[in-house]
Amino acid sequence: INQFTLISQCPPPPSPPAVLCSASTKMSKSLTVLAFETNVSCFLLHGLCWFLQDVSKRMSLPMDIRLPPEFLKKLQPENENSPLCKPLSRMSRRASLSDIGFGKLETYVKLGKLGEGTYATVFKGRSKLTENLVALKEIRLEHDEGAPCTAIREVSLLKNLKHANIVTLHDIIHTERCLTLVFEYLDSDLKQYLDNCGNLMSMHNVKIFMFQLLRGLSYCHKRKILHRDLKPQNLLINDRGELKLADFGLARAKSVPTKTYSNEVVTLWYRPPDVLLGSTEYSTPIDMWGVGCILYEMATGRPMFPGATVKEELHLIFRLMGTPTEETWPGVSSNEEFRSYLFPQYRAQNLINHVPRLDTEGIDLLCFDTRSRLSGEAALRHSYFLSLGEIIHNLPDTASVFSLREVQLQKDPGHRSSVFQPLGKTLSHLYTFNSRWFLWKN
Repeated sequence: INQFTLISQCPPPPSPPAVLCSASTKMSKSLTVLAFETNVSCFLLHGLCWFLQDVSKRMSLPMDIRLPPEFLKKLQPENENSPLCKPLSRMSRRASLSDIGFGKLETYVKLGKLGEGTYATVFKGRSKLTENLVALKEIRLEHDEGAPCTAIREVSLLKNLKHANIVTLHDIIHTERCLTLVFEYLDSDLKQYLDNCGNLMSMHNVKIFMFQLLRGLSYCHKRKILHRDLKPQNLLINDRGELKLADFGLARAKSVPTKTYSNEVVTLWYRPPDVLLGSTEYSTPIDMWGVGCILYEMATGRPMFPGATVKEELHLIFRLMGTPTEETWPGVSSNEEFRSYLFPQYRAQNLINHVPRLDTEGIDLLCFDTRSRLSGEAALRHSYFLSLGEIIHNLPDTASVFSLREVQLQKDPGHRSSVFQPLGKTLSHLYTFNSRWFLWKN
């Protein structure tokens, strides 16, 4: 502490308590000296905390990081070259982060292999800077092709997304042979959570998970980012119950100057009918259809539309929602793919009969017409979430909903011995780009 001369950064220590001065002379002197030294030590520690907090804030570092002594020496107030003595440029910040240990493989310890795919191998690891568990995704770089476009896309999007309900990209390590992405480590995903509670979740928990999903998704949509691959396997959950969006390998910045996207996005079961029919001019409603399917799956314990082919998927959707008409979906009659399938004229069924545990306020997310689907922000303000209170809407982006005392998960009716199982090969897809190359649990 002394070598950093933090005394100059602290307010002067207060006078010793009056009660000490009224004691006997000898005892008074001893206690006074002790009290003074204690106060000085306390203020030194307070100054150190303030100093480290300022460093962390200036450099956007996690508060639990362990700053190396060699790096701290460079930040002494008398050091004219200290990064804190002047505004941080991008170059000086990058150099300082390297001094701390970011961007270096030796900063992380591999604890075990989680899975391997065509482009990447995923390891469970631990950060020496924080002692926290991390997921290390090593992407092999081909000399001819370089980094996969999905890797570049995910990095470019995730490095700018800072939200409690979006998986955190902690670090990026680039070497000649591989690109390593360091993610926060979570214990489970929504699919495994459903399996471990016997596919019978508490409706209270359904609401809390759904709110967290919409909260993270709304944050993305406000920044014109589409996830495009929402499914239970891509929603991570930790042992606290925090749900986070993951696997942004198919995500797309909507602001990219192109009119059309690929229609080969979103796992088939969670793909909206407009995309199934070949639409490539979609927007945020593509994600909202997936949200509705996930809500149904949490409430019933089974997938809503488990089709094996595009035609079967559309058939299942129309059989429940009704075959679309010009009234329910303007322009559908002119769609060539829709006309080629020759679907029967199904009448729409009452969804509440298929989801008896879900009240009518919770089924507004499924709609044929993309113009009528709720946005993420509107869904958050839906009356379905009124029971969670108003204060939950005012939380900072990086604050967990569980920072509120009144927000707690309940025990699920089908709860087994352990809801959260260790992350293994069945969950390696959480940190991969091409999930079809991995072995799935089901």
